[in-house]
Amino acid sequence: MRYAIYFTPPADDPLTRRAAEWLGRDAFTDAALKQPAVEGFSADAFKALTDDARRYGFHATMKAPFALADGRAEAELIAALDDFSAGTSGFTLPELVLGQIGRFFALIPADWSAELQMLADDCVSRFDSFRAPLSESDFARRNPDQLTPERRENLVNWGYPYVFEDFRFHMTLTGQVEPAEQPAMRAAIESFFGDYVSAPRRIGHLALFVEPARGAPFILKHLVQLPEPAIRKTA
Repeated sequence: MRYAIYFTPPADDPLTRRAAEWLGRDAFTDAALKQPAVEGFSADAFKALTDDARRYGFHATMKAPFALADGRAEAELIAALDDFSAGTSGFTLPELVLGQIGRFFALIPADWSAELQMLADDCVSRFDSFRAPLSESDFARRNPDQLTPERRENLVNWGYPYVFEDFRFHMTLTGQVEPAEQPAMRAAIESFFGDYVSAPRRIGHLALFVEPARGAPFILKHLVQLPEPAIRKTA
């Protein structure tokens, strides 16, 4: 069993519902959903291109999947997430846009955000005491010899290469799309998501997801709302 700390909007958020339909699964309930017909792709091809994103659920990673360290319990992790979230204010990204990271498509911020970077950094460090060391197979799966020295050090120290300076917020919508198919995929996503592309996005929740067994779909275990920033009163 593994756990992950993600950002995801609540179940009734229109973006959550739309993304679940696109991916063909609701990570809040683990219910399978009918995927849309996407021009330029057969149903089987589109399903294959969204397999990984569907398994992980619609999210942005704050603390990458980890097994619990010896002596740690799920209830303790949930309590720690509640405590952390109670002292962490929500905020709004001015614009969430469709982007590409390598050959996969995702919703990403239009610009760098200090608040978002701080949230991601804090999640990585504050919850690391709950993380069991990577197994040899998990370490090897990250292809450490192909990582930069900095990312390899992150993998050793934090269990994931893409943290701190290498963090990049993204809400994955596809797997690796061949270059010749990318224009059709971009057009399909822009059409399907409409107002959700190039729109502000409130970062107001953190979620604990669980992978019950290796390779199983990740399911939302616990969602907590971040409080609004305190308003300073003047005399």
